[in-house]
Amino acid sequence: MSLPARVRVTCPPLPLAPALRTAAARLCPAVPPEAVTHAALAIAGGAVIGAHLRWSGGDVQAIDSGWRGRGIEEALTAALSGT
Repeated sequence: MSLPARVRVTCPPLPLAPALRTAAARLCPAVPPEAVTHAALAIAGGAVIGAHLRWSGGDVQAIDSGWRGRGIEEALTAALSGT
């Protein structure tokens, strides 16, 4: 799977650091931050541009509109598939 050159996908340790929690909440506002059990974030140029969050009530994925359709969705799903 090929991502744009400046994009990386990471599964940060939980609980998310404050800056990452804020960015994830911007992308996925309905997810209770304290309930997240697994997270994968897409980062480009130091900014979080995508998030795939999982908690006991479900999971959700969101990507900034300018980054959709570039393989990031698949990379986020793959990052969480082993958890």
